This record gives sequence, C-alpha cells and structure tokens, in this order.
Amino acid sequence: MTLRKPKRLNDSILPDVTLTDGDHELIVAANAVLESHYRPFWHMVAAAIRSHDGRIWTGLHIGTTVGRLSVCAEAVAFGRALLDGDGTIQTAVAVRHPKPEEENRELAVVPPCGACREMLLDHAPNAMIIVKDSDVLIKLPIRTLLPLPYRR
Repeated sequence: MTLRKPKRLNDSILPDVTLTDGDHELIVAANAVLESHYRPFWHMVAAAIRSHDGRIWTGLHIGTTVGRLSVCAEAVAFGRALLDGDGTIQTAVAVRHPKPEEENRELAVVPPCGACREMLLDHAPNAMIIVKDSDVLIKLPIRTLLPLPYRR
C-alpha cells in the first residue's frame, strides 16, 4: 500500500487519505453486490455506505430505458440506510462493471456522478468518499469532489 502525505486544498490540510481495513471492506461489499446482480446496461454500478453506527448499506444502479428514471447505486444504498438504519453516511464507495468493449475486465472504483455528489453533500457534508487517484485508492471529503455545490 502506498502512503501519501496530506494534501492541501485552499490552505487547509485534508485528512489522511489512506484506506483502512474498514474502507476495503466497503469495496468488497460493493463488489459482491455487483458480481451477484450485474446485468449489462441495467445494473452496471454498485455502491456501499458505512453509516456512523458502523453498519454497511449496499445499493445497485437501477437502469431504465428512459434514462432520467434510472436510479444511482449510491441513492439506493442511502435510501436503505435511511429506512433501516441511522440514516448517516461516514464513508461511501461506488464500483463499476467494465463495459463490453473494455479490455480490463476488473470491477473498478469510480467517483460518484454529479447528482450523487450533490445528494451526498446535502445529507452528509462530512462524509468521506473512496476514489481512485491515478492507480491508488484514496478517500476524500465529499466537499473536495464538489467544492461549489448548488444552493437554493
């Protein structure tokens, strides 16, 4: 595992970006969901969220023919945490199945889409998000992924 020094953003030091065993557990949980339920173009992404009480909530992307009706995996996982848990997000991760034309057939950690960044920031402004930086998995505060969120 590669260790990194804290990064600076707008003159503030970011928290430790290295992954813990619990973070790797989230990735394993998301991978397991996608491996079990993958269906091309219908279920391409899975997510896992650890709530503040330590429980893990998983979700699966629900694709639809009418794209605007699709639901992201992060939203499904968060909905489960709201309904059956404490409704909090400490750390989140999403994984994507490779597209049919891609040579690399491994599941990959991906950042949340823009809408999910907004949702995560709205409901968990202190959440950490696992992402891939070059070839290293790190975790960052959601605020670094959406520095200027929409406000109504």
